[in-house]
Amino acid sequence: MIINHNLNAMNAHRNMGSTNVAQGKAMEKLSSGLRINRASDDAAGLAISEKMRSQIRGLNQASRNAQDGISMIQTAEGALSETQSIGQRMRELAVQSANGTYTDEDRVLIDQEFGQLRKEMDRIATDTEFNGNKVLDGTASGKTIETQGNGSVVGAGNTISGGNLNTIFQDVDPKELAKLGEGEFNVKVTSDGANVTIDLIDNSHFNGGKPYVMDSITIGNPPVGPNETFELCGVEWELNGLDKITTNAPAGDITFKFENRVTKDEDGVTLQIGANQNQHIGFSIENMRSRELGLGGITVDTAANAQEALGRLDEAISKISQQRAELGANQNRLEHTIASTDNPAEHLQAAEARIRDVDMAIEMMNLTKLNVLQQASQAMLAQSNQAPQQVLSLLK
Repeated sequence: MIINHNLNAMNAHRNMGSTNVAQGKAMEKLSSGLRINRASDDAAGLAISEKMRSQIRGLNQASRNAQDGISMIQTAEGALSETQSIGQRMRELAVQSANGTYTDEDRVLIDQEFGQLRKEMDRIATDTEFNGNKVLDGTASGKTIETQGNGSVVGAGNTISGGNLNTIFQDVDPKELAKLGEGEFNVKVTSDGANVTIDLIDNSHFNGGKPYVMDSITIGNPPVGPNETFELCGVEWELNGLDKITTNAPAGDITFKFENRVTKDEDGVTLQIGANQNQHIGFSIENMRSRELGLGGITVDTAANAQEALGRLDEAISKISQQRAELGANQNRLEHTIASTDNPAEHLQAAEARIRDVDMAIEMMNLTKLNVLQQASQAMLAQSNQAPQQVLSLLK
């Protein structure tokens, strides 16, 4: 018999320690509900489940992205619904004005409401926003509009007070000109010797190439030397040399011609509707201002103008209907996108749960077993500690 090394006690203590560790892990799993709490529990399972979690969270966010896209579409479509109602009322006024029972004085009164409705149509296009993003002013069209070159100047002669006419327009910013939208424009400068009148003329295809004055300003006694800054149609203009035009008015008008072209046409709104790279869809919302709808410059102050307005309004209402139909089609598509995104997210969640979640019943069985083993280990450790006491009987 030996007493320096109690092998039985050491064995019981080792087994009890292993049981305590296993018991702790079982309690951790039961308290967290997870089979894998750390990489050491199942390294491969952890890697697989983390990949699945990335996909699940990505798909859930993609579904919310699509829902936000629907909200944006509904905002735009709701505004266009009112724009179309305005177009219908304008058409009603055009029909009224075209009737021969009215005088031109009556038609002028009708035209007042007609003009205000067109302004409201432009206000809706300019002010309608979703989360701070303009949706009807062409921003969401995906089109990039740039002014081609520096334009050209035509008129009587090509010099004024010894200077080239092009210098008058040298400070006009092409980025500002691009705000006017797609089309061909003329800036007509006239002088009566004391005042300078500047007309911004639209000669674009939206109106069948029929020119009309978009905006006009008259500047009295232009300063000598400094450039004159003013605004036409929301665009900042800076012309150099108006004083020369005033004091040395040429024989005829000076016209600055320029063209804004679409240099890029792509999706105006891109929605990330997948969990991975390049899983997106896009749509565009065209510029819904009255000008782009072909209503620029039209009036109903005469019977002839009212007849022309009827044709233009039919085309404008058709354009609005087409845009609303495209928005509706995209909304229906996004609703299917949400359904197709939520379904795999649900199945991936189930798969991830099978890998990572603990089976509570099995783990409770395991914990019960470990509790019994712990108690047995404690009892055997106590018994093994009593064995060396038998040596004392030999010393008597």
